[in-house]
Amino acid sequence: QVQLVESGGGWVQAGASLSLSCAASRLTISRFSMGWFRQAPGKERQLVATVSGSGEAIYYADSLMGRFTISRDNAKNTVYLQMNSLKPEDTAVYYCAASFYSPTPRTLSNYQYWGQGTQVTVSS
Repeated sequence: QVQLVESGGGWVQAGASLSLSCAASRLTISRFSMGWFRQAPGKERQLVATVSGSGEAIYYADSLMGRFTISRDNAKNTVYLQMNSLKPEDTAVYYCAASFYSPTPRTLSNYQYWGQGTQVTVSS
């Protein structure tokens, strides 16, 4: 079965950086748009960033542009999220997801495969 496995989460202080990875198995990510979402306690899951299968099209949530960078390595079947200048409000579970739609699907319902998530906690 398809698996998306996130890693790289953890606890950091405000201003620090973290790099998340999402490794896919039984799914060739070059055929999918890939997205990162996050869900804070008591809040809805929201899109962070998404990248097309080729990597040429990228979309970021407005509030995160400039601090977060999404990238993909199709040869390694892995997607990344570099997070800089982290703030306490970035605390959430971060999820990786794959979508048949292109180039940069922006709604949860457009994603067919999901990882289990990795916790990111930013303290002030």
